[in-house]
Amino acid sequence: MIQDCPGPARFFDTADGPISYETMGAGPPLLLLHGFPQCRAMWARIAPALADAFTVVIADLRGYGQSHKPATMQAMSFRAMGSDMIALMTHLGHERFHLAGHDRGARVAHRMALDAPRRVRSLTVMDIVPTLHLLETLSHPIARAYYHWFFLAQPAPFPETMIGHDPDAFFERCLLGFGKAQLADFDDAVLQACRAAWRDPAAIRAMCNDYRAAIDVDMQDDARDRGRKVECPALVLYGAEGAMARAMDVAETWRPCLSDMRANTIDGGHFFPDQSPEATAEALRAFLVTA
Repeated sequence: MIQDCPGPARFFDTADGPISYETMGAGPPLLLLHGFPQCRAMWARIAPALADAFTVVIADLRGYGQSHKPATMQAMSFRAMGSDMIALMTHLGHERFHLAGHDRGARVAHRMALDAPRRVRSLTVMDIVPTLHLLETLSHPIARAYYHWFFLAQPAPFPETMIGHDPDAFFERCLLGFGKAQLADFDDAVLQACRAAWRDPAAIRAMCNDYRAAIDVDMQDDARDRGRKVECPALVLYGAEGAMARAMDVAETWRPCLSDMRANTIDGGHFFPDQSPEATAEALRAFLVTA
C-alpha cells in the first residue's frame, strides 16, 4: 500500500543541515524536486501515481519546506541545493537515478545533470527555460510576468520585510501569477503544507537568497558551462497556457543544452503539475520507461 503523500518527513543530515524527504514505491529510483514557492507536498497527486513502477523520492530543497534554512545568499545557489540532493540519493543507496524538477527544482536538476552526469539517468525539466537564456534575453513581457525574480533579488531586508507583512498574500499571488491558475487548482493539503513553510521568516529569507543567487552566482556558473550539453535522455515539459509558452519557443531554448531531447506540453499554466497531475504523471511515465 502506498503511503499518503505528503506524509511525515524523514530527515537526512547533510554537512550543512537536515534535508526533509519521503520515499515510496519500488523500482528504479526517481527524485522529484519542487519549485518556488512550494515544497515537496506539490507531488502529492503525482508521486503515488508513479510509485507502482519507481522508487519515488520527494525532498524539500534547502531553504524550503522542512529542510534547513541557510543564512547566506551563496548557500542558496543551484549547485549548493543540488549537492544536498546528490548526498541524499547516495545516503539512500541510489547510485544512478531519474531526476525531474519543476520551476526552481528544474533549475537545480539541470545543474545536477551538469555537475554529476554519471549519477543522473534521465532529466526532466518542467516549465522553465535555461537560466542563462532567460536572463540574457529578457524581454518586457517576461520581465512583467516574472517580476518576482528581481523583487526577491533586491538587497535585504527590503523584500523580506514586505513579504513578511502578509506571506500568504504574496506567495499565493505567485501561485496565480505565472500563467492561468486559480487557487482551487491547488490541493488543500498541499496549500496547507506550503503556507506552514512560507510563513517562516527563515524560509522567506532563504527564498529571497535563492533569487539573489540566481543572478550573482548561478548565472556565472552557467556562463562557465556555456555550450555544454546534458548527455542523458531529457524531457522538456511545459504548460500550454503558461507565461513561458506565450513568450517563447520553450523547446528550442533547450535544444542547445540537451543532446537527447523530447518535449511536450501539458494543459495548464506554469503550475500544470497541480492543475493536470494525471497528465503530468502519464507524460513522466511514458518518458521514463524508455529513458
